[in-house]
Amino acid sequence: MLAILRLMIVSGMMEGKMETKIKRYVVLSYLVFWLMVLGICGTASMIFHWPPVVIRILSNVCAWAPTIVLLAGFKYFCSEETIKDFYKRVFGGSISALTLVIAALVTVSATLITIFVVSQIQGREFDSYWSLGVYPFLASFLFSITTGPTGEESGWRGYLRPYLNRKYSFFKASVIQGVIWAFWHTVLWFVDSDFMGIQMIPYVISNVVVMTGLCFIMNFFMEKHDNLIYGIVIHFCFNFLYCFLKVDIWFYVVLSLVYLMIIPVICGIRTLKWEKERRSVEKHG
Repeated sequence: MLAILRLMIVSGMMEGKMETKIKRYVVLSYLVFWLMVLGICGTASMIFHWPPVVIRILSNVCAWAPTIVLLAGFKYFCSEETIKDFYKRVFGGSISALTLVIAALVTVSATLITIFVVSQIQGREFDSYWSLGVYPFLASFLFSITTGPTGEESGWRGYLRPYLNRKYSFFKASVIQGVIWAFWHTVLWFVDSDFMGIQMIPYVISNVVVMTGLCFIMNFFMEKHDNLIYGIVIHFCFNFLYCFLKVDIWFYVVLSLVYLMIIPVICGIRTLKWEKERRSVEKHG
């Protein structure tokens, strides 16, 4: 009995320490990112007036803040494993080509459906919402893959997600991840957005809803295939299309509604899947 009690006390202390580490990690990721954006990109743009391509490269560097914080404080945040072991673990889960393609298609389809709906509402051609972008196709691809997908995912999905998923239900963990991830972008809403005034309200709401929806998609696929490549691919598929979009605030309004429909669909499919697996276990048990 005493041994069980000691184990519970030790487990509680370890859980408390881990929660403290997680909170510090989130706060530091926010602060480092905001300081990098304002200090590096702000200085380069407003004082030195460097060309847009240089600012874009610097903004990609800033997107690596969650990984920079994680690796810089790795001995504190992940004291029980090495960096090599960490990456072997987060990329160690199984990968299914079919589910990876489905995950990508779900993400891309949400944006395409949104464009189609907006085009019907505004009476415009579908292709009028697209352009070749500021940079050549290959440059856009490289900029997209080397920003959030590779820069953020080690921290948000590699480090933060497993802890939240252990502590909370699928739904609550996904919401918390989405809110943390969304508000990390706060500084960009004001310095790298085309919207001002009243339009900022639906824009901010859309960011929170959509990023939360993306967390539901990521968690759904990574629940079985616990491999960070799913988070990277989903993140990339979402970001890449934005290199070629020409949209107004109504796109973000409709996109929010699309993701608000995706979330219950994912939860419903997950419930049906677990119910099917439970019945299978009972049948063969």
